[in-house]
Amino acid sequence: MLIEGQFTLQAPIQKVWDSLLDPKTLGTCVPGTEKMEAIDKETYESIVAQRVGPFKVKLKFTTKLTEVRPPNYIKAVGRGADVTKLGNFSSEIEVKLNETSPNNVEVSYTANVSLVGRLATFGERIMRAKAKDVGDQFTSNLQEKLKASQTAGA
Repeated sequence: MLIEGQFTLQAPIQKVWDSLLDPKTLGTCVPGTEKMEAIDKETYESIVAQRVGPFKVKLKFTTKLTEVRPPNYIKAVGRGADVTKLGNFSSEIEVKLNETSPNNVEVSYTANVSLVGRLATFGERIMRAKAKDVGDQFTSNLQEKLKASQTAGA
């Protein structure tokens, strides 16, 4: 399943870049995150709980950065499973940052996600709607974090 989107953040590109590579910041921005920590410079381990359709899923997964070109491009692969055995997934994600002005950054992303098991039975429509909802919440949370850090740094 291919998931694509874009959004604009009001912050300098370096702050956006740093935030996207900081597991603490990401962990507070991704809805449902119970744990997100760096295993090494390129690998993160996460646990995220979400409601998808009638089920509560708790995904434990590892994300590995496979290509990083500061401050404009991140490519990562992820692999994980639901802890209640609803299924597993893998993903390949590309994130591109484009500075449209000194305090505006357009972020575009593409995620190719493969689901196996009961997770795959939810259907593409439900999964896309959930991905959009989580993406919208993430964007809002990240913008608030960036705004707070700019205010604190001013």
